[in-house]
Amino acid sequence: MSDISAKKVLFVSSEMSPYLPETEISTIGRYLPQGIQERKHEIRVFMPRYGCINERRNQLHEVIRLSGMNLVISEVDRPLIIKVASISSARMQVYFIDNDDYFIRKEIAADAEGKFFADNDERAIFFARGVLETVKKLRWAPDVIHCQGWISLLVPLFLKRIYKDDPIFANSKIVFSLYDDALQESFCNDFAKKIVTGGISEKDVEFLAKSPDGTNLAKTAAKFADGVILGSDRLSPLLVNYCRDRGLKVLPYKAKSIADGTYIDEYNAFYDQL
Repeated sequence: MSDISAKKVLFVSSEMSPYLPETEISTIGRYLPQGIQERKHEIRVFMPRYGCINERRNQLHEVIRLSGMNLVISEVDRPLIIKVASISSARMQVYFIDNDDYFIRKEIAADAEGKFFADNDERAIFFARGVLETVKKLRWAPDVIHCQGWISLLVPLFLKRIYKDDPIFANSKIVFSLYDDALQESFCNDFAKKIVTGGISEKDVEFLAKSPDGTNLAKTAAKFADGVILGSDRLSPLLVNYCRDRGLKVLPYKAKSIADGTYIDEYNAFYDQL
């Protein structure tokens, strides 16, 4: 990027309050976009429309002009539904990626017994593709794309392979926040095979082909990202070192900055370094 501040920042988050309970990810998912917008940047925010999100209470409604597309995953057409809600106190809109097969269930990533959903690989594929296709429909070209949470971590790969020649994303830089969410979880054995399509090669998903777990999903994101923000102090040194060895710009974790809110300025400055 040039030395001027990023003008348009796309946030792709797995969680965001007040739509989901407050966690490390959902709290930053809520206040970081507002803070970046208050610093005179344009923003767009996307998250999944999990079944536990009360549509009436949160005043979600479908955006007909953006819905109606089908995404093919495992040779099955999956309808893409886009909904939107507003956080009036922040003057901020939130877009929701929805599909009855993937997001109608009340739980987020695991069932009531804590078992990781067997189709979480397809949910991640659908979510990433759904976000990028919707941004294309909006004709809104982001300077920076910031991904948070495991379900967003295929966005860097798709951006740099499937959408690499799309003018909407021609100048987009991509950064992801690395948390310890789902790093130890295992995905379906044929996760990598489901991704190999439309310009994505087996080499691109070599980590997931070897072992389809959360750590290798994060490594796949690092392989195609421009920068990484360490969102936790509980990360594997091997994973962090892989990011550094890739030559990625790395923003270290600072508990004090998260606690006092100064992380927003630090993240904003980091975007300008990409």
